[in-house]
Formats: sequence, structure tokens, C-alpha cells
Amino acid sequence: MFKQGFPSVHFYDQDFVDLYERSWAWLDDFWAKGTKENGFSPRFFNYPEQDYVSQFESCMATFFLVFSNRNFPATPSLDNFYAKQEANGAIRGMYSVDSGKQVKSRDNPEGIEAPLFSFAEFNLFHKEGNKKRLRDVMPILEKYYSWVEETFRQENGLYHAPYSALKMPGSPREDAYYPIDFNTQQAINALYMSAIGDVLNDKELAFKYKRNYFSLKTRINSLMWDEATGFYHDLDKDEKRLSPKTIAGFWPLLAELPNEEKANRLIDHLRNPETFGTDNPFPTLAADEPDFCEEGKGCRGAVIPVFNFIVIKGLEKYDRYDLARECAIRHIYYMLDALHPEDKKKKGNIYEAYKPLTEGPATWQGKHDWPRPLFLTYAALSSITVMIENIVGLYISLPRKTVDWIIPTLEIMGIEDLSLKRNMITILSNKSGRGWEIRLESEKLYYFTIHILGEKKKKTLPIPSGKCSMLIDKL
Repeated sequence: MFKQGFPSVHFYDQDFVDLYERSWAWLDDFWAKGTKENGFSPRFFNYPEQDYVSQFESCMATFFLVFSNRNFPATPSLDNFYAKQEANGAIRGMYSVDSGKQVKSRDNPEGIEAPLFSFAEFNLFHKEGNKKRLRDVMPILEKYYSWVEETFRQENGLYHAPYSALKMPGSPREDAYYPIDFNTQQAINALYMSAIGDVLNDKELAFKYKRNYFSLKTRINSLMWDEATGFYHDLDKDEKRLSPKTIAGFWPLLAELPNEEKANRLIDHLRNPETFGTDNPFPTLAADEPDFCEEGKGCRGAVIPVFNFIVIKGLEKYDRYDLARECAIRHIYYMLDALHPEDKKKKGNIYEAYKPLTEGPATWQGKHDWPRPLFLTYAALSSITVMIENIVGLYISLPRKTVDWIIPTLEIMGIEDLSLKRNMITILSNKSGRGWEIRLESEKLYYFTIHILGEKKKKTLPIPSGKCSMLIDKL
């Protein structure tokens, strides 16, 4: 089942490892070919049943494709969109796989989707270390940023985006004129544009986008935060806060918008079973909302892996690694329940969306094409990226030559044969007669930080080429 050449993970629950390995095997079927008609890259990632490419889905897919040890290319998912950029900077959110032309919708004529190219590119840079690519794509990203600003920014400094651009079908957000997620996504765009400017040593560029980021941060915090609910809300056309608490209200964590006090109140909702701390975390609509549906009914309660990924990455920004890991593990258990149902007459699979309170895929009466089965575009964010970064706990930066291992307590786990460009590394923890031991193997020197949260131990060591080991008790 497991193809050679991918990094292997070690974890105490073999079912987690099996899901991880099967995800790489399933991904073999997710490749499409560029043609003269569509003008796409020769080989690019896309859901096989889909006759279009989606900007949001393509950006998010890079976060797991980048761990494939270059067996699966991550960059064509973004290059397909860059190749379609228009003279005014526009990049549309959906293009036909047959013709390569924009797929238009009535409520979204401009075809806008979440502006997250810079977020995806910055992550690719830290996993692949290709500074030249950043230099090449920055002019495209700048023109795109300007188009988003000129087309969707309103007089009050916030951004208007249509309902279909939010990728939350069924959500009770029809009256949202200024959506919290889209506004925060543009803040994330500015934040990572500034970070890319720093990488390229372009101080003017870095300052320009940092200023834009802080300006938007101020507006979002003053207009969209509700002190009574401890939550970020959408606004209607008159700038009045709309009452529904949706998963979109957690995007500000990823953008580092809330101060510590606001972040604590927001994170309290993730622990609260009455709102977002359901058995399978995190529902797309708070459990105490009148429209909440235990069956999912689209984004009226379904748990969707891509939004869980965003919440988990937001928790990291506030050093809540314990909570992120605990919720990631709970969510993957629900994925496994759907893959191996107790009722042997039912065929197991992994899905685009799950029920929040009971096992199994979410349902939506009358919508037989939802949730999509084997929708790895979202599901692999949990089974691969979250597995490596949050459950095993490894964070990698090639440009810095660093690997951080952040874990609550020591367990038998690790990763084997992970490619850091042209450097294969292995990190495994095990208990021997001398206590807990971490074995490391590498072809080149890098810096390894072990951070054991429960024991409050943190140590950074240079790891030479070859094999070595360290005893935790000696740290």
C-alpha cells in the first residue's frame, strides 16, 4: 500500500500511521494534465471528480504536498493560477479543466476566492528553501494584492466578498456583507507579503505590507470583535454585527489579530462543548446556535478538515500546542471511525465533512453530492500535515536549517527519511534501559530543538551529519 520515497511516521496508534500511509497511496489518483486548451502545468493536483480547479483548494493542498519528498510537486497548484493573471492583476478563483477559462457564478462575477497565495508561498519557502521562486512570484503577488484591494475594499477600509467566495456552503451567513474570514485572509495576505519582503531583504516592500496589515488589524478588532460574546462576527452592509458564531471567527488567530486577552476568550470557545468544543472538534457553526444541525447540513455544524487545519495553525500562533494536538487526535479518531465503520454492511471512506457529535460523514438532505468521498484536498491536511506537525510535533524550516520538535510528553514516535532538500533526516524517540533516548540521523548539519511542554524542557543542539543519539535525562 505505502509507496517508497515518502517520509514514514511512527506513532503509538498504528491506525494513525495506516491512515497517513494510505493518504499518500490515494494521492496517486489526484493528478491532472495540462493541455494546450487549458494552459495548465503539465502535471498538477486536483480532485479527480472535479472539472475545475479552485484557488482556495489549490493553495491549501500545497501544505501536504510539500511533505511528499518531491514525489508530488506542490508548486504547479499555484502556477496554474499565476499563468492566468490578467493585465489588471486579477486572478480568478475557479478555472475550467477543459478550456482553462474562468468558471463564473452569478453571485461572484469577479471570481474572488480566499487571497492566500502569499501564505502558501511562505510555507513552501520554509519547506523547500527556494528563495529564487519567491523573487519570481513576488511581482505576481503584488499585482494580485492591488487588484483585491481596488476591487473589494470599501470606504470603511474593510473588504466585501460574495457568499460563494467563503467556501462555506449552507452556512447561515447570507447577510454577511463584510465577512470576518475574507477580511482576515487579506490581513494574512498582507502579513506574509511583508514576511516575504523581509526574506528578500526589501525593507520598503516589508514596511508597505506591514502597514497595510496593521491598518486592517485595527479595523477588524474595532468593528468585528464582540465583547459580549468574546468572538469575531461578520458585519452586514450597515456595519452591524451579525449574531451567528461560525468557524470563520477563528481565522483571526492565524492572522495574530487578537491580543492575549481576546485570544484567551476566543480559545475558550474551542474548549466549550456548548459552542465549538464538540466531541469531534470543531463544528462550522457553534452548537448553541439555533441553526446548528447535528447531521452537519453543510456548514451548519459539519466538521470540515480544512477549517480544523486553520484553527490548529491559529492555536500554534498563541503557543497552544497542547490543545492543538489534543483536538487533532480527537478529530482523526472520528476520521478513522468513518473509514472503519462498526456496521460492516457500510463501506468506509474518508470525507470532506464529518458529524460533530457522532461518528460518520456529515449529511445534508437533498444534497447527494456532499460531502465528497475521498476528498483528500481537505482530508489530507489532517492525515498528513497535522499528523507530522501537530501529532508527531515536527516543525521544519530549511532556510534556517532548523527542526523543532514540540511535544507534550515523550512517547514512542518520530519520523524517518524526511527530505530537507538534499538532506534526509530521521528523528525517533524510544525508551531504553538508560531512559528516554532520541536517535537522529542526517546527511548534513542542522539545528534541532526539543521542547517537552509537560516537563518544561527546551534545548537546541547542532546535529552533525551521520548517526547520533541524545538522552533526555541529560538535557
